[in-house]
Amino acid sequence: MDRFRPLALLTAAALALPGVTALSSAARAADTDLARNGGFEAGLDGWTCTAGTTVNSPVRSGSSALQATPAGGDNARCAQTVTVKPDSQYTLSGHVRGSYVYLGASGTGTTDVSTWTQSAPTWQQLTTTFRTGPSTTRVTLYTHGWYGTGAYHADDISLVGPGVDAGQPPAAPTGLKAGAVTSSSVALTWSPVPGATSYAVYRDGAKAQTVTGTSATISGLSPSTAYGFQVAAVNDAGESAKSATATATTTAGTGGPVNLPAHALVGYLHASFANGSGYTRMADVPDSWDVIDLAFGEPTSVTSGDIRFDRCPVAECPNVESDADFKAAIKAKQAAGKKVLISIGGQNGQVQLTTTAARDTFVTSVSKIIDEYGLDGLDIDFEGHSLSLDADDTDFKNPKTPVIVNLISALKTLKAKYGDDFVLTMAPETFFVQLGYQYYGTGPWGGQDPRAGAYLPVIHALRDDLTLLHVQDYNSGPIMGLDNQYHSMGGADFHIAMTDMLLTGFPVAGNANNVFPPLRPDQVAIGMPASTNAGNGHVPPAEVTKTLDCLTKKTNCGSYATHGTWPALRGLMTWSINWDRYGGWEFQRTFDGYFG
Repeated sequence: MDRFRPLALLTAAALALPGVTALSSAARAADTDLARNGGFEAGLDGWTCTAGTTVNSPVRSGSSALQATPAGGDNARCAQTVTVKPDSQYTLSGHVRGSYVYLGASGTGTTDVSTWTQSAPTWQQLTTTFRTGPSTTRVTLYTHGWYGTGAYHADDISLVGPGVDAGQPPAAPTGLKAGAVTSSSVALTWSPVPGATSYAVYRDGAKAQTVTGTSATISGLSPSTAYGFQVAAVNDAGESAKSATATATTTAGTGGPVNLPAHALVGYLHASFANGSGYTRMADVPDSWDVIDLAFGEPTSVTSGDIRFDRCPVAECPNVESDADFKAAIKAKQAAGKKVLISIGGQNGQVQLTTTAARDTFVTSVSKIIDEYGLDGLDIDFEGHSLSLDADDTDFKNPKTPVIVNLISALKTLKAKYGDDFVLTMAPETFFVQLGYQYYGTGPWGGQDPRAGAYLPVIHALRDDLTLLHVQDYNSGPIMGLDNQYHSMGGADFHIAMTDMLLTGFPVAGNANNVFPPLRPDQVAIGMPASTNAGNGHVPPAEVTKTLDCLTKKTNCGSYATHGTWPALRGLMTWSINWDRYGGWEFQRTFDGYFG
């Protein structure tokens, strides 16, 4: 059947009527696509998104599309405001993929409209129409997903109808200057520009933010780093030339909103068991420890998502304190500026959030633990088979495996619930992170271990919420570094190579077009065992010092050449506080001796 034939017949009939020809031609000539960058070929230019980015796959046309990931309290809305004619008819259209994806228009002056799809595994077109009110000159277009669901995609969004003469772009802004500066942000102000409807703020030549006022705070910056900022004025006609550059250098800082010291010592406290190291009371943990991870919260079953934290029984830990004393000691640590977290998982605590129900149970049960003990946040120590990638999950920037997607959603929900002061840390093994330089999931031909690199999508999706990543540089096989040489445990070289990969970034599975971006140095601590009893890969204090010298000063390096120097490296993590006490506090004394 020829789907276009009825339209052709109608057109032919219309052309046979004198006078109608001119009217139809004039109407078509006046109609234009008013949506700016509807195909997302220019990134998010023209759009304001709460949780969006552009991706190269999947796309409906061109080389880019929108990907946005809703969270528990955020539907990942992307919107733009366009100029329209009053009392005019418009057609809004776009193509989407995902579950519960919406497309709509607000501020129409008549009846605001939206359309949606419950499920679109492949590209599906959404279309709706509206008429503007008699005095309406601006309408907001938007697309969004639904709270807590997986990522959605949108492409080729258009608003077709009568166009408006946009005039000329505004003049370039003047008076740009930096105000308050922290370790991770710079506040900017500038003079207003007549005719501007918004302003685009650039950081080192790349667009960082779009605002409607004459001030902005650019966050997510690295400590002790110089940045250059410019601003351009925007209206419907386009963007002005950029302003003169204002420069600012971030401070060394104290770790952002969670208020960690510039260099932190992180340790796990055996709170639910003793093993050979013995039980250590919370009140007896020395003041040197800045972040104390309670080991462990574990699930009632692998896939339940129901996390429980059971303190060590008296039969196993004769010197265990009461719940009241334990909670009082936590409050005392917090009063002294320390952070106490619940660590989920560990060697025996396999957690697989295979369903959204398990995801929601995870959020509820973890929240209950945090609230009961008054904790500062959460550490994710998923090991073994907790995380793995489905065979068709090949892009760490766009994960689709349920256990990955649900974990990301759960953690974003917890972060949104508790706010900026919520501490989120992760302690993956090298197999799940740095091995991703060589292998990712089952690989292009199948047969690889699906766990290879499986933490990368989680780290990447949460990098703006992540307080610390401390990869376990122990109990590891040889791992290839960025020098394409294998590195083994037992010396500074291994820690230097593994940490350099996190701070430099690396192509995933060797694909130069798919690079895992570097983390900020203040987000990275190096995970080491406290003693030979604690795990394979222990190194003596001299090797710890050599590691820190090389990474923070680029001195005392061995054969591995780092790709930078990171004086803001956050610090060290160890398994565990108990084993360090058993070994005479050697690890703690090494940290204190180095960082003072």
